[in-house]
Amino acid sequence: MPKQIQSVEEFDKEIAEGTVLVDLFATWCGPCKMLAPTIDQVEKEHPEVKFIKVDVDELGDIARRYNVFSIPTLIVFKNGEKVKEQVGLLPKPGVEALIA
Repeated sequence: MPKQIQSVEEFDKEIAEGTVLVDLFATWCGPCKMLAPTIDQVEKEHPEVKFIKVDVDELGDIARRYNVFSIPTLIVFKNGEKVKEQVGLLPKPGVEALIA
């Protein structure tokens, strides 16, 4: 299960190195809940990628920083740089393509 980020500082530290998939979500979001098991499965199969979650209601500063207006939004970072973004519910192959 992806680590849920508690602060902007923690977020910045987590994305600084390696490949990181960030799941921006909200607890009330139906599609976010539907995406969660897919993210969990892909995380188990790809230990080389770090997976983290950001609740946009708790950490709106991060959502604003990356102009996230719809959730779920998945953003992939490589060594702190945003390289890919996908909005909406994705099947497993779509999530895997993001981190490939």
